Amino acid sequence: QVQLVESGGGLVQPGGSLRLSCAASGFTWDYYAIGWFRQAPGKEREGVSCIGSSDGSTDYADSVKGRFTISRDNAKNTVYLQMNSLKPEDTAVYYCAADRSSWCLVTAGGRFDYWGQGTQVTVSS
Repeated sequence: QVQLVESGGGLVQPGGSLRLSCAASGFTWDYYAIGWFRQAPGKEREGVSCIGSSDGSTDYADSVKGRFTISRDNAKNTVYLQMNSLKPEDTAVYYCAADRSSWCLVTAGGRFDYWGQGTQVTVSS
């Protein structure tokens, strides 16, 4: 059974940091790119970042470049999203997803086959 479980969300003040985790099981981890997406109330889902399966190539949305960093620990089947300098507009439910591909693009959310349940990130003072 495929599972993607997000954790690490919460309430943080503007300028603060959070690290999200996505723990995966039930599929051959080495073959899958992993992405982070988010959806705010009343808005469409947005690709945030993704990391490829083979060379660890990454892609970021312009809105998070320089503030967010994605990484993967293949020994733990886990992907992390380090989020720094958080802004109120980063408030959303964050989802991780898996795509059977060596590469990835954050704009290609339709390619991703498996999705987690999401974790809430709220940036507010």
